Amino acid sequence: MSDPLSEAARQAVEAADNTAQLKLIAAALHVQQLTRSQPPVCQHQPPQAEFNAKKWWTIGCLAILGGCVACFLAVAFAVAAVAAAVGATCATACLLVLRSMWRDLTRR
Repeated sequence: MSDPLSEAARQAVEAADNTAQLKLIAAALHVQQLTRSQPPVCQHQPPQAEFNAKKWWTIGCLAILGGCVACFLAVAFAVAAVAAAVGATCATACLLVLRSMWRDLTRR
């Protein structure tokens, strides 16, 4: 009788060990699932920014004003360049005339 009793005791101890091991394995698998799972995706839509007409009017006006200033500066530079060219031409003509007059006066 001692033999079947000891066999039953041994099997009971093995079953208890198996149950504890299964619980540990199940807990480890659960931890892995928790660490590997993706965080839930937010289903809310971000709030839409309201259309601000004043902001866009300001941007448009500044762009136009900047273009006008650039155009004005380009025209001013062109006029200054033409004035410098005319002045240089006039100075050259004046010097040639004065040189010619000087030669005429010194020959006599």
